[in-house]
Amino acid sequence: MSVTLPPEAAPTSSAPGALLDLEAAREKRSATRSAEAARERTAVLEGLIARNPGEYRVLTGDRPTGALHLGHLMGTVANRVRLQDLGVEVFLIVADYQVITDRDDSGDLPATVREVLLDYLAAGLDPDRSTVFTHSAVPALNQLLLPFLSLVTVAELERNPTVKSEAEAAVLRQRRGISGLLLTYPVHQAADILFCHGNLVPVGVDQLPHLEITRTVARRFNQRYCATRPYFPEPDALIAPSTTVLGSDGRRMSKSRGNALELRASEDDTATFFRRARTDAERTITYEPEQRPEIANLLQIGASFTGTSPEALADEVGAAGAGRLKAVVTEAVVEGLRPLRARRRELASAGPRHLDEVLARGNARANEIAERTLDDVRDLMGMRY
Repeated sequence: MSVTLPPEAAPTSSAPGALLDLEAAREKRSATRSAEAARERTAVLEGLIARNPGEYRVLTGDRPTGALHLGHLMGTVANRVRLQDLGVEVFLIVADYQVITDRDDSGDLPATVREVLLDYLAAGLDPDRSTVFTHSAVPALNQLLLPFLSLVTVAELERNPTVKSEAEAAVLRQRRGISGLLLTYPVHQAADILFCHGNLVPVGVDQLPHLEITRTVARRFNQRYCATRPYFPEPDALIAPSTTVLGSDGRRMSKSRGNALELRASEDDTATFFRRARTDAERTITYEPEQRPEIANLLQIGASFTGTSPEALADEVGAAGAGRLKAVVTEAVVEGLRPLRARRRELASAGPRHLDEVLARGNARANEIAERTLDDVRDLMGMRY
């Protein structure tokens, strides 16, 4: 099916700038269509999951670059717990190899991995129902990277948003180019998902291009080596019911920016964080995400912890202003995180032995599955000697 560009999008010049603008416009329209389709598919998937959760296996995880923060909880962790509690099989990867994709110093990884694991367990992830493992402990998973790399082109990797943005940032910083590990990151992610035959991946809309590489790898492997009986699933995106959480400086909450509220923070630290949160000069509180992003962010956080809506919370605060809003949100977050923080302190006080046992069990299960998958891949590729 051909698509006719509207007159305003048609190129008026063959100059490189005009062609780049046209390409950007096409990419934006394509991304919008993909996002709309993913949201529609997610609505269908939620119904299917509710009826038969055992048919789904989720792969998700985090880079262990520090303890998790409020943005992680609202953006991903709470949704993982929800899926686990529905009966979906959840695999959680602590992606330690990804720490070295863009940095020379990985820090104290064992300590950081334990901090992430503490946050997972305190938030409600159950190692008896979910499998937590680390990249580096599963050699067969990483070996899948080699045949998978043969299925994609360098151009496809360079178009990946993460790879593209890091390459541009490296030029601006006048640093050396991106590492080979970062260039192959999208395919490494495909190996993470496909080694356990994950068929459901919770993502934000901005992460859809990452998942598309995984779907491409699965499809091409099946076409090349097992066309009559496909081996790998093409995983679906489950658009997370979340929003971007802003840090104390009004930018997206991030460990690297130093603007985050860690889940392990004290109640006093929590109060300080919200006192410093950016607002605006308008007195009356209204929920207008486009016009008042900082106020909307506080309303979304408060609403998620009180079980109400941002609009209802805005009406409740009304003319009392930003000071009252911050007080309401602080109280909601402190009370909401109280059980998580108590559980985290309890687990931490028991020492690292329990955490190491949880990880050992998860690593053992991941290894068992990865070795079986690698054996199957070797058979399908005719590489059994």
